[in-house]
Amino acid sequence: MNDGTPHALTFGIYPGSAVGDTGPAGPPDRPDQINQALAQLQGSPGRPFIVRAYDAHADRDDTAHPAVQQTPADHARYLGRGRKLDLVAQYHSRSGDIDGYCAFIEKLIDRHGEHIATLQIGEEPNINGNPLLDGAYPRITEALIAGVRTAKDKARRSRPTGLKVGCNSSPLLGPDSTFFTDLTRAGGDQFTADLDYIGLDFFPDVFRPVAPDRLAAVVQGLLETHRRENLAPAGLGHLPLVITEHGWPTGPGRTPQRQAEVLRTVIDVTTRNAEALNITGYTHHTLRDARSAGSGLFCQFGLMTDDYTPKPAFHAYRDLVDRLSR
Repeated sequence: MNDGTPHALTFGIYPGSAVGDTGPAGPPDRPDQINQALAQLQGSPGRPFIVRAYDAHADRDDTAHPAVQQTPADHARYLGRGRKLDLVAQYHSRSGDIDGYCAFIEKLIDRHGEHIATLQIGEEPNINGNPLLDGAYPRITEALIAGVRTAKDKARRSRPTGLKVGCNSSPLLGPDSTFFTDLTRAGGDQFTADLDYIGLDFFPDVFRPVAPDRLAAVVQGLLETHRRENLAPAGLGHLPLVITEHGWPTGPGRTPQRQAEVLRTVIDVTTRNAEALNITGYTHHTLRDARSAGSGLFCQFGLMTDDYTPKPAFHAYRDLVDRLSR
């Protein structure tokens, strides 16, 4: 049972900018400012803190819709001082190139080695209508199964060991609720055994409005549903759950003060349910706005503006990390 006591998590953040459909490009990333902000959020040098990054495998001849290969660029520059990489190996092959994807995963592990804490195979593969997400590409189920197997085999052969391999989804409601059951049925016992954790990307009160006084209950309901109705029936109920993406954008009708309140509420609910629901980590999405002058939904997800001025949520997150970090 949930005893109402907060439990420590491993915290992290995606330190890049552009997410989703932001319209015209905003200012470029500034590595010096990013490192300063990461140091502030991490607090004590050496405290575990996760830097989330994305690397995509696409067909060499895909010129119609080339994938962004790496974001943020040169993410290794943001590691050290106890900061390690949560790397997402995205599958964007229009030809269904499973062998190429597996070779790509092995190269990622070779390239980043001991700096990777977690390797997530695929990104929201349950979403099939968005070319930024992996469910839009053919043979995604096969890619996930083969990718996890490849990553786990490579991790076992690598030195030092300790790399955790997982996969994730967004909330699974309605017809999507059998996503993991279908996946483990296709992958069998070996696939289940190869997984070290499951990730959840969720954005309550972003795509579907939630009344402020209902937010905590909605967050708890989502977490409980994911654990008990999505993961447990799929034979994955024993695995740690990590919040791999969460954020709430500012913009028209969305104040910076409310962003900080949402952040505190979600992390409070998460930490108070961490023991009962075996939640071990939380990663915020994202560090800075893609374009602070933009009014689109994806423009202002950052804890900072696009010139790296902190919003109230930045200070709130720094304090929460300091108080609740492992």
